Amino acid sequence: MQYHVKGMDCASCVGKIERALIRMPGISEVQLNFATQKLALTLAPDAATDSKDIEKTIKRLGFDVSALTNQQADGDTDSHQSVIEDEHWWQTTKGKQVIGIGLLLIAAYVVSLIFPEYGKWTFIAAVAVGVFPFARKAFALALVGLPFSIEMLMSVAAIGALIIGEAEEAAAVVFLFSVGELLESVAADRARAGIRALSSLVPKTAILLDAQGQQRQVAATSLQVNDKVLVRPGDRVSADGVIVQGVSSLDESTVTGESVPIAKTIGDDVFAGSINVEGALQVRVEKTAANNTIARIIELVEQAQASKAPTERFIETFSRYYTPIVMAIAVLVIIVPPLLMGAEWGTWLYRGLALLLIACPCALVLSTPAAIASGLAVGTRHGMLIKGGHVMELVGQVSTVAFDKTGTLTEGKPRVTDVIGFKTVDGNAEGHDTLLALFASVDATSSHPLAIAIVDHAKAANVVIPESSNAFATAGKAVHATVAGRSLAIGSPVYVAENVMLLDEQQTQIETLQNEGKTVSVLFDDQTRSVLGLVALRDELREDAQQAIAQLQKMNVRSVMLTGDNSRTAKALASQLDIEWKAELLPEDKLRLLSEMQASGKIAMIGDGINDAPALATADVGIAMGSGTDVAIETADIALLKNRVVDMANLIALSRATMRNIHQNVVFALGLKGVFLITTVFGITGLWIAVLADTGATVLVTLNALRLLRFKTGSSN
Repeated sequence: MQYHVKGMDCASCVGKIERALIRMPGISEVQLNFATQKLALTLAPDAATDSKDIEKTIKRLGFDVSALTNQQADGDTDSHQSVIEDEHWWQTTKGKQVIGIGLLLIAAYVVSLIFPEYGKWTFIAAVAVGVFPFARKAFALALVGLPFSIEMLMSVAAIGALIIGEAEEAAAVVFLFSVGELLESVAADRARAGIRALSSLVPKTAILLDAQGQQRQVAATSLQVNDKVLVRPGDRVSADGVIVQGVSSLDESTVTGESVPIAKTIGDDVFAGSINVEGALQVRVEKTAANNTIARIIELVEQAQASKAPTERFIETFSRYYTPIVMAIAVLVIIVPPLLMGAEWGTWLYRGLALLLIACPCALVLSTPAAIASGLAVGTRHGMLIKGGHVMELVGQVSTVAFDKTGTLTEGKPRVTDVIGFKTVDGNAEGHDTLLALFASVDATSSHPLAIAIVDHAKAANVVIPESSNAFATAGKAVHATVAGRSLAIGSPVYVAENVMLLDEQQTQIETLQNEGKTVSVLFDDQTRSVLGLVALRDELREDAQQAIAQLQKMNVRSVMLTGDNSRTAKALASQLDIEWKAELLPEDKLRLLSEMQASGKIAMIGDGINDAPALATADVGIAMGSGTDVAIETADIALLKNRVVDMANLIALSRATMRNIHQNVVFALGLKGVFLITTVFGITGLWIAVLADTGATVLVTLNALRLLRFKTGSSN
C-alpha cells in the first residue's frame, strides 16, 4: 500500500509516523520519504488493521494522508505532481495557524491596553487556539510510546504558564514555535519543487519516425526501446539513445554541467534533455522515459534527500529528560513537605507553581532559534541564502568542501585567452587585429558558444569585423565563409589536421595551449589549404577562487574539485588553485566519491548545474551558486546569490560563530533556571522573582543572539 503524506517535512516526522505504524497489527516494511512525501508499507491480508485505521492514525498525528493510485505509486512524475498542490505558505494549515495566533496576540495587546481587566482572557484564547494542535499531537505520540516529544514540551510550558497567570508568555511561546514549524514546512516544499523542476527538462513530445520515414508527433513517455526519433536543430533530445544518422553538436550541460557543446556523430550516445545545437539527428531510443538519464537523476535526488537526516533539534532531545524531571520535581515539591513534614499546603503549592514557571522553557526555546535567526539574517544580508537552522549548524562542522568546476570555480563561459598568427608559404603572418577580425567574420553567423565568445572579444577590442558571405557549417566540425574574396574556415585541431598539413611548430603550439586547459580553434584558407592562425579559449577561474581556497586551508578545511570536464583542463586549473581534483565524472561518479569522503567527516558540495543536483542532495550540505540552474538552487541547502566562491569560507565562519552563540545561550538559560530552581525550593525566592528570572534569561538570550548581527565576512573563524 502506498500513500501521499502531506506535512511530512523532516526526518523527525518520519520517525513519528514510523513508530506509530509499526505498533499496528499486520503492518510491516514501513518506508517513508519526506522529500517526496511518500509512504509505502505492507499490510497482511488477514490483519485486523485496514486502510481506514492507517489513515486515521496518521491524521491523529497531525498529517494529511491520501492513497496513491497505481500510476502515481509507480513513479509517473506528472501524475505524482497532481497530488502535490502548489500552495502559498499562508494557504497551508500551519500558515493559517501562525496568522491566527498572531492576530489573537495583536488583539490581546490592544484589549489589554484599552480594557486591562479583559486582556488576559484574549491571551488565554490565543494559547488555547495555538496549543490545541500540539497538545493533540503530543497525546497521540504518547499513545505510541513517545510521551516526551517537543509537542509535549510546548504543551506543558504553555499550560504551566497559564496556571500561574502568565498567559502572555504562554501565547508568545506557542506563536514562536508555530513560526518555526511553518518555516520548516516551507523549506521542505522548496526542496520538493527542485525535484519537480527536473522533470520539465525532458520534452513532453517527440517526433517518431516510422519504417517508411514518415514523421508523427507522439508523447515522449510513449517511446519504446528501438523506436527511431527525429531531433531537429534547437530541439531537446526526447530520450536516451544512439545517433543512427546525422552529425551535430549537443549541449549536454543538463548531464555533464559543461557549457561547451560536444560534437556528436553516428554511433555516439545522446542523453534525454540535451539540446541539439546544429544539424538534424535521427536517434534510436535505448531507454524508456522511466529509465532515462534525467529520471535517474530525479531518483538520485529523492534518495539522497530521504537519507539525509537533519540534525535533531537540541530542544527536542533535551526535553526527553528535562520535562519529566522538572515535572516530577514540581509534584514532589508540592506534596512531599505537607505529607511527610506537616508543612502548609498553600506555601508548597505556591513554591511548586513558581518552580513550574521556572521550568517554562521560554529562554531555552529561544536559545537556538534566536541565534539561528540572527545568523540567517546576516547570511541573507551578505548574499548567502541558508535554508534552515539545521543547515546553519551542519555547515560549520564541514571538514571537506567538494567544488564543481564549470560555473563554480570558473565563470561558466569561455573567454579568448590567446590570438596567434602563423606564417604562410610567402613568409607573412596576419596581424593580431586582422586575424581576430577574420575569425569574428567567419564566426559571425554561428550560434556556437565558442564562436559567440570570439565575436564578443573582437567587438570588445574595437576590431572592425568585415562582412562575410556564403556561410555554412560542417556540422560539429567546422564553419565556412567567404571574407573579402577569400574562402576561409574555422575548425578544431583534429578536423584541421585531417584536411590541412599542420607544421610541427604549429602542432606543438596547439598542444601547449591544450595542456593549459584551453580549447583551440584554427583558422585556415579553404583554397590554399594554409593555416592562418589560432584562437585559444578557456573558461577562466573566478577572481576570488584562489582567495577562497586559501581561506579554507587556513580554517583546516580540505578542498577537492570534482568535474565532468577532461583531465587536461582540470589539471591546469587545479594547479593554479593548489587543490585536489577528479575529472571526467558523471553524476553517479560524484555520488560515489562523496560517499567515500563522508566516511571521514562532514562534506559540503558546491555546484551550479542540473547534473550537480544529486551530489548537492547527497552531501551533508549542498551549496549552489546563485548563477546556477533553478534545479541546483532548489535542491541545495544554501544558495550563494552573489556568485562568490569566497562565501564558502564565510559560510563556515558564520556557522561556527552561530553555534558558539547557541552554546552561550543554553548556558545562560539553564544556568539561571538551575540557580533559581534551588532558591525557590528553599523559599529564598518567590513567584515574582521566578518570573523575573525567567524573563531575565529570555532577555539575555535575545541580546546575545543579536550580537551576531555584527558578524563581518572575511574572517577565518
